[in-house]
Amino acid sequence: MKTIQVVAAIIRQGGRIFAAQRGYGKSKDGWEFPGGKIEPGETPEQALVREIREELNAEIAVGEKLTQVEWDYPDFHLSMGCYWCNLASGALTLREHESARWLGLDELDAVDWLPADRVVVAAIKRQAKA
Repeated sequence: MKTIQVVAAIIRQGGRIFAAQRGYGKSKDGWEFPGGKIEPGETPEQALVREIREELNAEIAVGEKLTQVEWDYPDFHLSMGCYWCNLASGALTLREHESARWLGLDELDAVDWLPADRVVVAAIKRQAKA
């Protein structure tokens, strides 16, 4: 099975976390943490900065890694590094997603997360309790 290496940004602001709804592909309408594939020669952090610039027209500061998700989808294996991020400049403007929401910790279950992103939500909740 093909493995796809990606990164995801868990963007925090004012006690809330940014969630985006996919606007394309097999996972259209599912909710996710924004990010994407790591290009050859990029570090995960560089890939996140580039992806958020491309997808959301904003600059982020990448912080510590929250978790690494390994998930088998029917067509591929997803290896996803998930990093805490803060908005450094710009406003988050949807270029590829169809919708977005800022969710408080108590609202994280209010959207229909994609399967791998549910693992990230669980990691966020565990860290919040620690």
